[in-house]
Amino acid sequence: MGARRRAREAALQTLYRLDINPCDPQVALDELEGGRERHESQAEFARDLVMGAFERMEEIDGHIREAALKWNISRMAVVDRNVLRLATYEMLAYPETPARVIINEAIEMAKGFGGEESGTFVNGVLDRIRHNLKRKAE
Repeated sequence: MGARRRAREAALQTLYRLDINPCDPQVALDELEGGRERHESQAEFARDLVMGAFERMEEIDGHIREAALKWNISRMAVVDRNVLRLATYEMLAYPETPARVIINEAIEMAKGFGGEESGTFVNGVLDRIRHNLKRKAE
């Protein structure tokens, strides 16, 4: 497993924790990193993903609402919701990373940490977000 994937998974775990037990995101990151050996670049990427998604959550949730037809964010599974937030932030903040790569990573995390239908659901919503972001940029 690559360093970026491990960083994404750590970021997802942190966002999940913040969603079910709100606290200072830096505290949650410190707790997650405690006892884990990580390369500095991996830890830095995970921190950026968490802090960026957390700070821009209102904007990110707006993109998700627009793309997740007939789905209320609060009714989504916690894992699915946070995979979507993480991937949406990454598409916004890291335009040099191909959206397909971000979406594929998100699908794999949704399959690994979510329910049976999570991968399909995340794929559909993120593909709409990708399309909407592309259309808005034109």
